[in-house]
Amino acid sequence: MTKLRQRFIQEMVLRGFSSRTQEAYVGAVYQLAKFFKRLPDTLSDEEIRQYLLYLAEGKKLAASSRNQATSAFRFFYTHVVGRPVDNLRRVLPWVRREVRRPQVFAVTELERLFTVGCTHPRHRAFLMTMYGAGLRLEEGCHLRAEDILSERHQIRVVAGKGKKDRYTLLAPRLLEELRSYWKWCRPKVWLFPSSANPDRPLPDITGQRIFYNAVERAKLPRKGGIHSLRHSFATHLLESGVEITVVQRLLGHTSLSTTAKYLHVREERLAALGGPLQLLDLSHLG
Repeated sequence: MTKLRQRFIQEMVLRGFSSRTQEAYVGAVYQLAKFFKRLPDTLSDEEIRQYLLYLAEGKKLAASSRNQATSAFRFFYTHVVGRPVDNLRRVLPWVRREVRRPQVFAVTELERLFTVGCTHPRHRAFLMTMYGAGLRLEEGCHLRAEDILSERHQIRVVAGKGKKDRYTLLAPRLLEELRSYWKWCRPKVWLFPSSANPDRPLPDITGQRIFYNAVERAKLPRKGGIHSLRHSFATHLLESGVEITVVQRLLGHTSLSTTAKYLHVREERLAALGGPLQLLDLSHLG
């Protein structure tokens, strides 16, 4: 490991960056240096801008991926190389992200996903937990058996996004499913351990694969990755009348505006009904 990379990692560790963020930032700067075949601390502001244009026009990366690279470069050149912060903000602007409405599954589609789509007890328990508790992928994969608080009907999420702990729902039906799964699997530490190494949690990529395979078996439309189960969780709670502040707490959102995007989904679904009169059978009126 070079001294430059070592210092880069140390600066991120000091600020409490997650291992995933560290890996992403180091990878972004590595690709930048590889593109120019020079050490990253020797590159000019204009060269960095050229590379960002290449990511946009050449590789056609999504706005989120380009913003992640921009974040990595800003951090690296500010805290490791020591360039002026104000100048970097001008040279490395944020990309405006396209606002997309979350896609959600209907209740009947989820029923099919958990029955027809899941042919393995572990897969069904995992996907039902992801939806029933509104978890992010990493949160679901890193659940421990001790995080299932059956007496309180809660699931404890330890060090979720932003390293925040929270509690979310443990519905009776999910508890019944997890008890059946536990009798079959007997997990020791991790609720969903890796098949290759039971001492390790289920890898994120395996969790995604379980979801995609289940969607394919159930012959359901693609609505994004496994995160669509979390979108469905939030939307269905709002549709059932749960207050948005409660949904915010269950999802672990810091800002209410983040949760509010699910209100738009709810409004779109209600508008599709054509109004409450459409729900009534008035054929006998002649």
